[in-house]
Amino acid sequence: MMLELQALGEALTRLSPERVNRMAISENLREAVREYQRIRHHSARRRQLQYIGRLMRDEDAAAIAAALADARGESAAEIARLHRLEDLRHRLLEDEAGALADIAERYPAADLTHLRQLRRAALKEMAESRPPRHFRALFQALKGLADGN
Repeated sequence: MMLELQALGEALTRLSPERVNRMAISENLREAVREYQRIRHHSARRRQLQYIGRLMRDEDAAAIAAALADARGESAAEIARLHRLEDLRHRLLEDEAGALADIAERYPAADLTHLRQLRRAALKEMAESRPPRHFRALFQALKGLADGN
């Protein structure tokens, strides 16, 4: 059991600091993970990992495991949500008026002008065979709407 908690804690240390901050964990555990990420010496990291394992005893391990699965994209619901966003992006590229109407209905706070600009830029870069910077930015904008940001 202790090794499982330590392994779960080790998985937390591999997440980005932003992702760790969004996790539903105690502040002590969050600070211990941050400290582990700052440490460079092997034996000090090992000791800090043992400390993280000890702190994990007081945490809800099942909830942390589920959040880690979401963070790694292993959740079927998360994968389905990302596919829906990709479909919405493709619809927006193909049918601007229809897709923007759906977006405006679903996300009233959406900046439709910004989405139109990203769409035009994405279509232009696709036509010119350039790297898909705006294509990705369009997805991130849609993801931000879906996440409520």
